[in-house]
Amino acid sequence: MSLPENFVRAMYLDSQVERYRGNPLIEALPPIMKVSDLRKKLSGNITYNPSDCFSDGRLRAHQVCSLLDEFFQPLSSHIQLEEKLSIMIRAGYVGRNLADGNLNQHMQAGYERIMSGEMDNFRFTQAKSTAKSLSLIGCSGSGKSITINRILATYPQVIYHQEYNFIQLTYLRIECPSDGSLKSLCLNFFREVDRTLHTNYEQKYGRKRHSPEVLLALMGQVATQRAIGVIVIDEIQRLNIRRTESDERMLEFFVALVNVIGVPVVMVGTPKARPIFEMELQAGRRSAGLGSLFWEPMNKVGSKQDSKTGKLKKAEWRAFTDKLWQYQWLIKREEVLTEEVRDCWFELSQGVLDIVVKLFVLAQLRAISTSVERITVQLLKKVYEQELKPVHPMLDALRRGDPDLIVKYSDLQLASLDKRLLELRQEIDTQQDQKKAKPIFEGNEKALRLYNLLIAMECDSKLLQPLIENVFKTHPDLSVRDMMAIVLDWYQNPPKEELNTPKTERVKPADWHTLPSEDLRFKFSQSEHNQFYESLNKKEDILDISEWLKRVG
Repeated sequence: MSLPENFVRAMYLDSQVERYRGNPLIEALPPIMKVSDLRKKLSGNITYNPSDCFSDGRLRAHQVCSLLDEFFQPLSSHIQLEEKLSIMIRAGYVGRNLADGNLNQHMQAGYERIMSGEMDNFRFTQAKSTAKSLSLIGCSGSGKSITINRILATYPQVIYHQEYNFIQLTYLRIECPSDGSLKSLCLNFFREVDRTLHTNYEQKYGRKRHSPEVLLALMGQVATQRAIGVIVIDEIQRLNIRRTESDERMLEFFVALVNVIGVPVVMVGTPKARPIFEMELQAGRRSAGLGSLFWEPMNKVGSKQDSKTGKLKKAEWRAFTDKLWQYQWLIKREEVLTEEVRDCWFELSQGVLDIVVKLFVLAQLRAISTSVERITVQLLKKVYEQELKPVHPMLDALRRGDPDLIVKYSDLQLASLDKRLLELRQEIDTQQDQKKAKPIFEGNEKALRLYNLLIAMECDSKLLQPLIENVFKTHPDLSVRDMMAIVLDWYQNPPKEELNTPKTERVKPADWHTLPSEDLRFKFSQSEHNQFYESLNKKEDILDISEWLKRVG
């Protein structure tokens, strides 16, 4: 029989763990991964070609924005979360073995609870739950949802066991409804199962006026019938807005999800959801399971020494920014990330993953649209002040380290930033249209490529055009590489008789930010005017005559 596209046929491998052996629901899962393999699986797949830095501005804008979806650098917290999820899924199946009848016992017990209306009625005591729960708390933008999605993507979501004629749903991710209602949460569960398995549970159960308790029992029956490996409930802090349902009732609901349904549950939310989880821990409930993970922003710390090898190991902030810095589509990009830029980047973003990446993307788009074509401290500050205003309160709370303010501003939405990304791309499109209105080299793509390569080598654009036009007249059949060698020779030693090279035009102060990085006028444009001398002195651009005289004297 043919299967839907999102289904895979079960293939069984030895699990290498004794308690997992002989359980088809576990042995059909991918093998437990080594850390090195996991890092490769989770890492983003970005196609980067250095020559693309000289492409049309609008094309580069698309490549820059791909970082928002594709860039992912696994951190230690991500590895820890994957390990816990891996244990939860497999351990949850131990008590629901398809081969020895345990799964049928769970279904029978669930049927009894539905028919009797008694949620805590365990007639079949041997149908023991091995499920655990986990809570994951972190500010908006800390990477909770995207990390969980990447980890879950390492599993096939639907597995068909042909030998048993059984469909296994390895995971289900649902969001808390915006109204914070427990009943709506149950309906979201049925809706997501229907979307994944092409069933009609929402229509079957949702139209009747069932209480949350009855819906929970029905959820348990569906979860057992489909052997759901783990349920991930995101945006759990939304339940706090429901004033008519007490924290105690919410707690009982989540305890029942694990104890009654018998399926591992991961609850994901911002610090606003912390009171629910703290009550759970204080009550010493079994639902605490594998405990809570509190995801803080990346910490700006120096390199650490590896206890095993004795070698210095890069701090995560340094490793993360070094990796991200490689993906620049800017003509005058700085190849090495300076500590000045890195420190500014951290101060503005406070190490919040989503903000770190979006600040980097917005800075590149601004650099392209303004012809700066490189990322500087001044550019980062301007982008922060003008583009990241919606998240200033949350970042200020993080700078102060004020727990109350962090909770208050921890779930700010970043939708306005996405809108600004589109606006910047439109600005770049308009700029490119204006440039194409006066095309140079009559649209000769080969000449334009040579021009951009030489501009990247910080050659004066005003001097290049006649040189390139001349090389195409005299040597039209040469490759771009050979033409570059000739043009560079002419650039350094202009042939006076052959070329009428125009005099260098005066660059207006308003355009100094577009000059090469080593030009003093560019450096002046990047510093406060009253701090220009201090800036040069700090970078050792000023010769200390007294020290020099001491050395030569």
